[in-house]
Amino acid sequence: MEAINTSDLISAFLTILYLAVVLSFIIGWRRLPGFTLPIDSKLIKVSIIVAARNEEENISKTISDLLAQDYDKTLMEIIFIDDHSTDGTGSIITSFNDPRIKLITLNEPLTINSYKKKAIQTAIAQAEGKLIITTDADCRMGKNWLKTIVGYYQQEGFKMISSPVVFTEEKSFFERAQSLEFLYLIGMGASTIGNKSPSTCNGANLAYEREAFYEVGGFTGIDDLASGDDELLLHKIAAKYNNKIGFLKNSDAIVYTQAKPTVKEFIQQRKRWASKSTRYKNKSIIVLGVLVWLFNLSIVLNLVVGLFARGYLQIGLAQLLIKMLIELLFLITVTRFAKRMELLFLIPALNVMHIGYIIFIGIAGNSGKYNWKGRMVK
Repeated sequence: MEAINTSDLISAFLTILYLAVVLSFIIGWRRLPGFTLPIDSKLIKVSIIVAARNEEENISKTISDLLAQDYDKTLMEIIFIDDHSTDGTGSIITSFNDPRIKLITLNEPLTINSYKKKAIQTAIAQAEGKLIITTDADCRMGKNWLKTIVGYYQQEGFKMISSPVVFTEEKSFFERAQSLEFLYLIGMGASTIGNKSPSTCNGANLAYEREAFYEVGGFTGIDDLASGDDELLLHKIAAKYNNKIGFLKNSDAIVYTQAKPTVKEFIQQRKRWASKSTRYKNKSIIVLGVLVWLFNLSIVLNLVVGLFARGYLQIGLAQLLIKMLIELLFLITVTRFAKRMELLFLIPALNVMHIGYIIFIGIAGNSGKYNWKGRMVK
């Protein structure tokens, strides 16, 4: 009886904690005001940076979208860094005969662990823009993307701006499930910014002042880690500038990309994302992450033990139901913004898969190496 009571208390504590966490996401998201681009928005010189490795299948569309931006051509440059591609990525970039495009070929003679940070840092050193905007070589964006980001920067004066990323063109149930889960992550990162405690962002749609990048030392201190060119830089800038970070809540600022087609690619991606968590200087984020991991683990343990003891099964099912309901409340607002509310019907199935995935990635993402862009890194 005492063991059961102790287990009940632990499960109750973890469940209440998770409710509080997701409730804080809901509050943080609602605190973020929608942004409307002023008619008389002033333009500034910007540098768009795209690190590319073996992206010959996608990069033409990305380049076309960037060149189609409704923005003064004399005030924008697009810097591509060809990161040791073994396909036709570099030749495709040069085939676009446009003065706004610059190509840097990364020729790093020694093996390093952080090629993407090296690529971005090399590009920033040659950039002329006051505002640096990073995106990926497989992303799509509308013609108002750039001027919306610049307009928000001009109005608010943030040192860093995180903007939304949404998956599109899903071809399977697995990819649609990823789309919903990814919207949860984007919403979570946005909400922490809304709550003035920024924790995560995505480098596929990120803007920051060139001067601020150098004032925080760039990637110094985090350049030995393959991932983290977005989140870890976010933490450095937030610490230096007292959370002067913004999230751009405007549909014109959305960047679109695609989910991973296979489970193997998905796992490698998420291991890469999770690997940077051990380098968070704000240890409260790590502690919170561990407690959320324990909450998911407690659901599995209660359901498994519940096969032999009915009381545990009831607790596990109650935890699962509570998790689904609070996440539904959060995701209703996020999917409405992204115009993807049809994905909400996946919540029951996604929750079952997501619990196992969280437990696995929590361990695998912080141990060993993973494959990224054909390289084994850590």
